[in-house]
Amino acid sequence: MKLFSWVTKDTTIDFMKTRNFGYALSIIMVVLSCICFSIKGFNYGIDFSGGILMEIKANQPIDIEAMRKTLNHIELDEINLQTLGEIGDEVMIRAQAKNMNEKEQMAVINKIKSTLGSDYEYRRVELVGPQVGDELKIDGIVASVIAVLAITLYIWFRFEWQFALGAMIGLIHDIITTLGVLSLFDFDFSLTTVAAILTLAGYSVNDTVVTYDRIRENLRKFKKMNQYDLLNKSINDIFSRTILTGLTTLLAALALFVFGGDTLRSFSFVIVWGVIIGTYSSIYVSATFLDLFDLRKRPDEKAINPFGNVE
Repeated sequence: MKLFSWVTKDTTIDFMKTRNFGYALSIIMVVLSCICFSIKGFNYGIDFSGGILMEIKANQPIDIEAMRKTLNHIELDEINLQTLGEIGDEVMIRAQAKNMNEKEQMAVINKIKSTLGSDYEYRRVELVGPQVGDELKIDGIVASVIAVLAITLYIWFRFEWQFALGAMIGLIHDIITTLGVLSLFDFDFSLTTVAAILTLAGYSVNDTVVTYDRIRENLRKFKKMNQYDLLNKSINDIFSRTILTGLTTLLAALALFVFGGDTLRSFSFVIVWGVIIGTYSSIYVSATFLDLFDLRKRPDEKAINPFGNVE
């Protein structure tokens, strides 16, 4: 395909020239993301907030407003109705029930079923207690922190501390900006979303490791090349691979986002965003960040690496 033939050729893009713009853009995105989810918060799914989730199907398009009026007399903190699919014969019912135990929630589910009648097929019924929701929220945060630290230690062991610091900053950048867009567009934030964020971290660090590996290889091969040019050459060397891999993953993620339905909408969106932001950060955060250090110092002049230098 001629459209993408340019990415298979050796590129000579001066990435380092625009690194300051990249730094500024990243800082702006991180700050705006922090402001967004600090003020607006997240649209927590029942995994974290506690409540009831039901998916129902009818033999004909469902009148959402009529169903909402029918369910209004049930005493719950909040009831949200959302049409699924293109025909409109499927509806997702999300009911917040933060102060109810499991027995009370089951009673509410039975009451919803009896109120709606037997004309519907109940395809999915889930309930989560508020205490369990809080525990899952903490577990999700802990899992994300552990993942970032584990990846950082791996990079430190595999390369040098400068590389590990760059990779960690890139990961934090990706996670914070992802949280920002999730908050901005009100996507459901659930355990599935946390899994997508961890997948994003894995994709991003894979891209970063490939770039770092080429930088280290070129440091050995071109001993007299100045660091600015060497970093530029290293990024350009793997740029075609990065673009082709990213496009392939992006097409699959977009298909999942478009055709995967509302249940997978948040997961697929994070993957789509993760491919874009992960590709960006591997170049303009993790790689260009290394120019702040002298990577050509002799081993005995470098800071001590407690894990040893695997060279």
